[in-house]
Amino acid sequence: MGRILVVDDHDSLRKGLVRALGNAGHDTEEAANGTAAIERLQDSQFDVVLTDLRMGGADGMDVLRTARKLQPNAAVILMTAFGSIHTAVEAMKIGAVDFVQKPFEIEEMELKIEKAIEIRHLKYQVDYLRTAQQDIYDFDRIVGASGALQQVLSIVKKVARSNSTILIRGETGTGKELIAGSIHHNSLRASKAFVKVNCAALQENLLESELFGHEKGAFTSADKQRIGRFEQADGGTLFLDEVGDMSANTQAKILRVLQEHEFERLGGTRTLRVDVRIIAATNRNLSQMVAEGKFREDLFYRLNVVSVEMPPLRDRKDDIGALAEFFVRRYATELKKKVDGIQPDALKVLMRHNWPGNIRELENVIERAVLLTDATVISISDLQIGDQQSASGSEKVPAIKIPPTGIALEEIERQAVLEALRMSNWVQKDAAELLSISPRVMNYKIKILNIEIPRSRRTLEPVAS
Repeated sequence: MGRILVVDDHDSLRKGLVRALGNAGHDTEEAANGTAAIERLQDSQFDVVLTDLRMGGADGMDVLRTARKLQPNAAVILMTAFGSIHTAVEAMKIGAVDFVQKPFEIEEMELKIEKAIEIRHLKYQVDYLRTAQQDIYDFDRIVGASGALQQVLSIVKKVARSNSTILIRGETGTGKELIAGSIHHNSLRASKAFVKVNCAALQENLLESELFGHEKGAFTSADKQRIGRFEQADGGTLFLDEVGDMSANTQAKILRVLQEHEFERLGGTRTLRVDVRIIAATNRNLSQMVAEGKFREDLFYRLNVVSVEMPPLRDRKDDIGALAEFFVRRYATELKKKVDGIQPDALKVLMRHNWPGNIRELENVIERAVLLTDATVISISDLQIGDQQSASGSEKVPAIKIPPTGIALEEIERQAVLEALRMSNWVQKDAAELLSISPRVMNYKIKILNIEIPRSRRTLEPVAS
């Protein structure tokens, strides 16, 4: 829904439009002539200006020029009973989005206004990517210097300027959407739209309507035509997040668009052609889903032209400090608090955590810490990680619980070493630091206590002599 200014010196037509658009859910204002309209443009913001061309005093072209000057993002639609091709061309050159000949059906005008609002919102997205998001999507500004992240960036830098379809895989919260946005921003399509759809957030029928659009009357609640995401992304990039959650029917339709670059809106018969680059993302094992018959093999190969594997945060711990500092600066600015950094002991706690929720979990932890701290730096007491809240106050929780039946000291030691290794993601020098022992002693304890290191972590760190 949008905020609309209706300008016409014909009272019955103006009031009829205001009433109809108001019933459709729009917030409407009216002006009986061009001079009154210009005054309203100086006082209020509008999504759409619907103006007659010929009026006493200032005419529709004057309203158009004023709107372009004062509210360049407002969509202007001109109405006239005396139109000419020359006038229409001139209006379009100045910046009108449409030119409507009187008389017209109110349904036709409602449809044009809906399209104008959708185009305006899409323009906002594009402008946002070009300005506010520009720094975020620059490859060189992506936070992290770990080898795992640099390997990802090496791949995406090579493929960004191509039109190849890309599949980004990885756990939830690893930054798949950021990488997708960076690929688009650094592609030849950067001046066009970057449109995002979460395939897991919508039921099948709603997802298909979101992707392909629908015609009026296509289903019970389809009271007007809807432009789908594929049309909105024409010339640009469509990011399909959680693509592994699509139904078999939707998968077939996506495959057709990838192969033929065409589709029909729901309830429609006209075939539409689009030029859209697809970037898909998933936290599922699509290869296994193909083997189980849950995902189309032909669609998988169409999506998997270039595969990018996002590393979990536990495999790029060298980046935790830089990411934490980045989030501290962001939320200190957003929350208008003077928080300058993180205490070394607090940073050690962050480094030791395994981060099952990845970067998203880290961001949430830092946001909460910045919000609740009364100091200028984040301390251990400000952190709440997972279900464990840092101890505060005088009450201490026993570090070791001895059962009533007793327990061998060796077993307590074994459990302590195991827990330290798990907390450190099996990095022995970090586990040794947790237990205040040297890496050499940690290596010795692992051997005498018969602790089995997971296969992926079996290579022991060298111990200094």
